[in-house]
Amino acid sequence: MDSKVEVISTLKIENSPDLYKVVDLLNRTLKREDLMFGLALDKDDQSKAIFTIYRT
Repeated sequence: MDSKVEVISTLKIENSPDLYKVVDLLNRTLKREDLMFGLALDKDDQSKAIFTIYRT
């Protein structure tokens, strides 16, 4: 079974305490469209977040 995850787009944005809620909503709403969303803190600047869209 070959399960590839393709990165569609990545964006660096200002971190916000509620940003994870948006990512969670997108993941729950669009999983049927084979989309997945990720959020991580920038290793070099903790005030920035890296938002990534994946196709599964």
